[in-house]
Parts: sequence; structure tokens; C-alpha cells
Amino acid sequence: MKIKIFLASFLLLLTFSGFAQFEAAKQTYAAPNLKTEIQKQKTVAILPFGVSIVYKRVPKNYDSTANKNEEQSLITNLQSSMFTYLLRKSEKYSVTFQDPTRTNALLKSKGLYNQLDLLTQDSICKVLGVDAVIKCNYDYEKTASESGAIVKTVLLGSMGSKTGSGALTMQIYNGGDGNLLWRFYKAMNDNVFSSTDELITRMMKKVARNFPYEK
Repeated sequence: MKIKIFLASFLLLLTFSGFAQFEAAKQTYAAPNLKTEIQKQKTVAILPFGVSIVYKRVPKNYDSTANKNEEQSLITNLQSSMFTYLLRKSEKYSVTFQDPTRTNALLKSKGLYNQLDLLTQDSICKVLGVDAVIKCNYDYEKTASESGAIVKTVLLGSMGSKTGSGALTMQIYNGGDGNLLWRFYKAMNDNVFSSTDELITRMMKKVARNFPYEK
């Protein structure tokens, strides 16, 4: 009995260690002229997220249409969640952030909403009437079924609720010349109870002091 308990504890420790190493994966880049350009900016737009959802092992009941719909839902939900987070803490930032509703409406009115990868960032800024844009990509690999994760959560607590691993890249482009001013990459674990608001909150906490617009 003691041996079984020891083995179970050891496996849990290894799992926690693996999660911690994955969560520690972080990269940050800042352009030499970041501070001087940031000081000139007043309004920043958050572009619709780039989202990719894949499976480590494709399930038998995989539905490509449902998967695509999930990606499409996350595109605007993550964009909205980021705006809400920044809006709630607006006093901490040196710029204001354009409402995504306006951002998306302007892009759609010009027929550009689904063509963002074909445009330079300074061109997008001109269309939106902003000084910079925040461009984010979220790549998510599902590693377990949600039903299986729920069972694990009940048996093992929150540690067992991991259903996949995500990588979130956040970039800021200057409106004047379209150049990359700042880039943040973070690998993150995800679980069955995560919402887009929770995901963005976790990400922004990781960004924390590195976020250029924080006073």
C-alpha cells in the first residue's frame, strides 16, 4: 500500500514538474526604438486573433466543421476578452484601446476582415485610424477529451483538468512605419474550465511588467 502511495505521489510530482517547465517557456523582444515610439502613440487597436486548434491524436468523432466553428468563435471572443481586461485597468496604461466592435466594423466595411495577413501593419493602422495595433495568435493543441479531463479533475483536483497546451504570441506594430516594436510569446497549459476571460487574464499576468503601455 505504501509503495502504491509513493508511486502515485512520484507521478504527480513529475506531472507538476512537466507543467511548470511548459509554463516557464517565455520569450520577449523589444525594438531599440520602442520607448520613443510608444510615447507618440495615443490610440491602439486589438486585431481579431489568429487561432489554430489541432489535436495531438485526432479523435474518432472528429468534426472538422465543429473545429472550424470553435476557432472562429475564439477569434472574436479572445479579442473582446483582451479589450475588457485592458479597459478594466485603463488607468494603468499610457494609451487608450479602440473598441473591437469599431475595429471589426471598419475592417469589414473595407472588405479587409479576412485579409489581414495580406496587408502591412501600417496600412491596417491607417484604415482603423490608430497609432498602433496589437496582433495576437493563439495555437492550441488538445491532448485529452473534455469528458476525460472532468473525471481526472474530480479524482485528482485541478491538476487533472489539463486538456491541452497552448502558445500565445502577442505583437505590437507601429502605425507610422508598420515595424514590429514588441513581441511576447508564452506557452500555457489549458484546462476544461478555462474561459477566454481566464485565459487572457492569465496571459496578461505573465506579460505584467513587460507590457510596454503600462505606466
